[in-house]
Amino acid sequence: MATLLEKWKKEAYNQETDKGTMQRFWADYFELEKNIYIQLLQNPEEKVEGSVKDLAKRFKVKISEMTGFLDGINESLVEENPIEEMTSDTVVNLVYDKEKLYKNMVGAGADWLYDLPEWEELITQERRTELYKEQKLSTTIRKEKKVGRNDPCPCESGKKYKKCCGK
Repeated sequence: MATLLEKWKKEAYNQETDKGTMQRFWADYFELEKNIYIQLLQNPEEKVEGSVKDLAKRFKVKISEMTGFLDGINESLVEENPIEEMTSDTVVNLVYDKEKLYKNMVGAGADWLYDLPEWEELITQERRTELYKEQKLSTTIRKEKKVGRNDPCPCESGKKYKKCCGK
């Protein structure tokens, strides 16, 4: 029998579904996701916890949609949920680390989430800017300047690279 996460992935990443249907699916899902995040960010001190089906009922979404949400937020939680093997009766939590959640939203390119006005009460604008930059820089690949044959050797011997370490 397939787990909730396997069912969610099959529904969300179905290669046989036409492009238009998948775009509508994700547009609808992102709206549901946004509404859940708004509720969570408005009550940051509340320890949200319950079975998957209870949380789905609380946030007025299907169990599969709650599974997708749990999959998305899991790395931002203080204590991750057992999403790989959870059932509808598995008790999960939504206690998140504010800064980690914000950075993960930036990393996912989810501007509809990290630009929510609810963040203004949780993290200062200056700190959000810092977190944004940290996240963007963490995924930037920087190539070191290549040493040319006739450049001074980086070992600081005073010789040209080709006559020293580049032999």
